[in-house]
Amino acid sequence: MDTTVFITPASTRPGLEVARCAEVPGWWRALVVLLCGVLFWGAVFARTPAVLQSELQRDADTLNLSARVDLVAPAAVQDALLKGVPMYFVWRAEVYRDRWYWSDKRVSTQTRTLRLAYQPLTRRWRLSVASDPGAASSGAGGLRYALHQNFDELGDVLAVIGRVARWPIADAAHMDRSDRYRVEWSFRLELSLLPRPFQIGMANDPDWNIGVERGLDAPADAAEEDAPPAVAPPSTALPPPAPVAVEAAPLADAIR
Repeated sequence: MDTTVFITPASTRPGLEVARCAEVPGWWRALVVLLCGVLFWGAVFARTPAVLQSELQRDADTLNLSARVDLVAPAAVQDALLKGVPMYFVWRAEVYRDRWYWSDKRVSTQTRTLRLAYQPLTRRWRLSVASDPGAASSGAGGLRYALHQNFDELGDVLAVIGRVARWPIADAAHMDRSDRYRVEWSFRLELSLLPRPFQIGMANDPDWNIGVERGLDAPADAAEEDAPPAVAPPSTALPPPAPVAVEAAPLADAIR
């Protein structure tokens, strides 16, 4: 029985694939590189507010954070606010205990969520503070608000949003005086709480990537060092009587 074997070469034109790649116009390749660069640099050059204050205070009861950032709303954010879309800003602070034998242990986490909305009828800005920040994980609908305040100017309300003063972030009673602690805090515009259509494509838009992070070493327990000096109780002893000056009588009267 005769057996015929047919062998077909994979390609009768060597370098055909390379030639096809070479047929791609140069301007098309340049456009792809440009788009990739825009996406990359858009994520890098996010809007980072300047940090004007960042410090910790520790007393006998709590560890407190005081921070202030120069918050400015870009034009895209202002336009969305004027169209009735609320914005959510989140402060977050985490306290870690140093461990030389393992990764640092997180001992406390605090979150503060603020909602900013524009009221077209009154032309005022309304700021609300969430009473249960942990409910933000279930979306904006799960937030409940306890404090509300109205502002006439956008700059005034942004100044309030961009600062915290003596914010309790940890219970000092649960912090061992012999250990070292570090605080990492962050402030950002929370995009995950915005309506779904607004979240598309925002991850690489620098106008919407508003956020800043900082780290601080917690001060040692200085309750005794910072205590005011002891003041001696007032004395109950009466002061000695003042000497009474006796005027000498004239010599002539004394003789009489």
